[in-house]
Amino acid sequence: MPRGRPRKSSDTVLMRSAEMIGWALGGLEREIALTKERLAALNAQAARLRTRIGSRRGSGPVAAATFDEPKATRKRRRPRISAEGRRRISEAMKKRWAEHRKKNPR
Repeated sequence: MPRGRPRKSSDTVLMRSAEMIGWALGGLEREIALTKERLAALNAQAARLRTRIGSRRGSGPVAAATFDEPKATRKRRRPRISAEGRRRISEAMKKRWAEHRKKNPR
């Protein structure tokens, strides 16, 4: 007779794993429901705040209606360089390359 505990049959192992999966799914579904409730409460609070801001300023709501909408970003404008500035840069680069060619001929 083998020593130790008797081995479990494959049927009991499958039943146990199915039971564990059922518990895990139940926990996930409960978390999803709680998260949806929290999100609904946050959306309601955000709507109340938007109406308060809108009523004080006299304009419409300031914030985006949902989190899915991207924020409006302003493009950064680069300063323009004058023709004189471009000419000076061109002359300086030509001078540098001429010196480089003197030091390193092909």
